[in-house]
Amino acid sequence: MVLKAFKLRLYPNKTQRNQIHVNFGCARFVWNQMLNMHIERYKNNKKAEFQGRYSMDVMLKALKIEYPWLKQAESTSLQRVNRDLDDAFQRFFNPDLQNGFPRFKSKKNTNQSYTSKFVNNNIRIVDEHHIKLPKLGLVYFKAGRILTGKIRAVTVSVNSRKQYQASILVESENQTFKKTKKSVGIDLGLKSLAITSDGQKEDILKVDDRLNKQLRIWERKKSRRYENAKKAMAFDEHDKVLFPRTDLKQFPRYQQAVRTVAKLKKHIAERRRDNLHKLTTRLVKDYDTIVVENLSVKNMMKNHHLSASIANASWGTLISQLKYKCAWYGKKLIIIDPKNTSRICHECKQKNHEFDSLSQSEWLAAREWDCPNCHAHLDRDVNAAKNILAKGLETLS
Repeated sequence: MVLKAFKLRLYPNKTQRNQIHVNFGCARFVWNQMLNMHIERYKNNKKAEFQGRYSMDVMLKALKIEYPWLKQAESTSLQRVNRDLDDAFQRFFNPDLQNGFPRFKSKKNTNQSYTSKFVNNNIRIVDEHHIKLPKLGLVYFKAGRILTGKIRAVTVSVNSRKQYQASILVESENQTFKKTKKSVGIDLGLKSLAITSDGQKEDILKVDDRLNKQLRIWERKKSRRYENAKKAMAFDEHDKVLFPRTDLKQFPRYQQAVRTVAKLKKHIAERRRDNLHKLTTRLVKDYDTIVVENLSVKNMMKNHHLSASIANASWGTLISQLKYKCAWYGKKLIIIDPKNTSRICHECKQKNHEFDSLSQSEWLAAREWDCPNCHAHLDRDVNAAKNILAKGLETLS
């Protein structure tokens, strides 16, 4: 059995929307209260034992007594907050994950969500357009496809475009792809997204110039309208007008720019994600063993000359998709240290020390090279992919 999720576009009525936002607010409040408790507890006693999710569940009961309005929220969603905060701390404590300290949540964030647990059939798809959700009742939805299986949880969210969605987590039968008895090493790059050890190169999706141009135009409009709105509020305060404008929500042209920028960014992100899904599914179908390099994307993003290209490549998303798809379909994913994979000849296994004296820009410009030891002519990326495959297969022996 494996866990899979699918999304529904929800169309709640006014009463349901109000309840959804009550759930958002209560979940956010509990998160911030519990996080503040952990911070204050550590300040008072740095040797105090960390309080896990079960201890937080006990504190939640006291919190509901102190703040009775928390009972308006869906109860399992508040317990899920404790679980999520505990997971966030565990990732922070794990040095291998390099996660930052959990942060407080703001009601000003346009993206809000809460998660409800399946208990006593409280979540159920009634028909092809209606779903029963706790505290909401029957909610109308639209969806491309619906996965079958035992429902485990549902996450209700709203985005910057005021679109409501439900992500349904289901437990379904494990389906495996046909075994091919083939292995592949993959080198991730900026010129080509993925270069395989058998010489195939997958280009990075270049969002068409029209979309990029529109995004740049509207981001400039958004900045100008923001500055104009700030000036207008300052003038209203200075002139002591009867009804001064004090909030950016009172400026419809600025709000239009905010919505348009969010719409364009979402469209670009969806195209990029769709392209990655097609690539990773094809790789998992074609190969039984996939070896990729363990890249520290967070540290690489600090390079301001390459950060935009790295973000566009979405290496982290690609590896994440490979992880769960290999688990779903019975394939093996190996992640190895990429050190020197581009500088070692895959034929004779000797390192090319001529590269040691090159600057970063000179090194990145060297796309092909001749091995000084065996004189093999090598494509830098394909050579790296073959070395990655060899290092991965060594871990199996």
